[in-house]
Amino acid sequence: MRIAHVTDFYLPRLGGIEMHVSDLALRQVEAGHEVEVITSSPAGGEADRFGAVLVHRLSADLPFAHALHPAAVFRGRRALLRGAYDVVHVHAGVYSPLAFAATHAAVRADIPVVLTEHSLAAYMAPAFRGLDVPVRWSRWPVQWTAVSDVAAEPLRRLVRDPDAVSILPNGIDPRVWTVKPRPRLASEVVVVAVGRLALRKRPRHLLRLLRTARRRLPADIRLRAVLIGDGPERAGLERYARRHDMGWVDFAGRLPREEIRRVFARADLFAAPAVLESFGIAALEARCAGLPVVARAESGVASFVTSGREGLLVDSDDAMADAIVALARDPERRSAIARHNRRTLPDMTWDQVLLRTEDAYAAAGADTGVRAA
Repeated sequence: MRIAHVTDFYLPRLGGIEMHVSDLALRQVEAGHEVEVITSSPAGGEADRFGAVLVHRLSADLPFAHALHPAAVFRGRRALLRGAYDVVHVHAGVYSPLAFAATHAAVRADIPVVLTEHSLAAYMAPAFRGLDVPVRWSRWPVQWTAVSDVAAEPLRRLVRDPDAVSILPNGIDPRVWTVKPRPRLASEVVVVAVGRLALRKRPRHLLRLLRTARRRLPADIRLRAVLIGDGPERAGLERYARRHDMGWVDFAGRLPREEIRRVFARADLFAAPAVLESFGIAALEARCAGLPVVARAESGVASFVTSGREGLLVDSDDAMADAIVALARDPERRSAIARHNRRTLPDMTWDQVLLRTEDAYAAAGADTGVRAA
């Protein structure tokens, strides 16, 4: 089967959509499909390969190349119609002009379409409703999916048939994230967070609640934190940490997966402060590594963390600080959650996700029995 993944954002930019599309495409190639990625994210060439996946870069040769370059929308339509694809899998965020245009073009060309919503788009609902008046996109013959129930709910309120929105989560290979905990000081608790240092991920809120947690801990427990990731907020966060004497926070920057696993092996807790988190792949990776996850209950992390079992879910930053304090003071509870996380596989393994993806393609009208020659 010839599959086109269409996404505004792709590697080498790092994020949940980028990593998921890349991993999904590579596994579909391994399964015998012919897979290409069409993206407006530039990377220094009109086409390149990440593994065995051909990537079409729509804005690479344009002046001021950018993932949201308006010319990429028109180029994307042409690339989609020239590709002779059996199915088009569109990956949408909050603002994804290429994804929307590609969906429209594929529908008009009678190509089966699966659209996966990767973000929380509730606050954009008025704009989508307004666009529906002239375009009537909510009635398009598209297989609507979302990465979690949290992400699906706003979409269900917008499309014609709410029951038609199914869940197609991000995938993970738990074996890749299995780590052997390294010896550590009994008096030290290490909290790790992984994510893009951007406003939507709330990294400054994380620093504030970590300060609160440290103040609430007894003097004989030393709290340390490792923030993995980079982004536009990093310089300001480092200034904040210096201003508040937070030398116990390590800004590790972008790390490859093997380095992240090494950090997980030395850590005690994972913190996920984002509220507008549609899924939370980094938290799932940490959960597979055995770390208790502390996260906001209204985020997509609740798809794979039950409070009290895989970690703690909270409804405020102050409650998150309290949860970190509670787990820091209770090594037996941390150990019990860690053992459960290491021994219990989540439902989002790649084998399951690939089967659910093919089911979505079939529901959209694709012949999933077709393989590349």
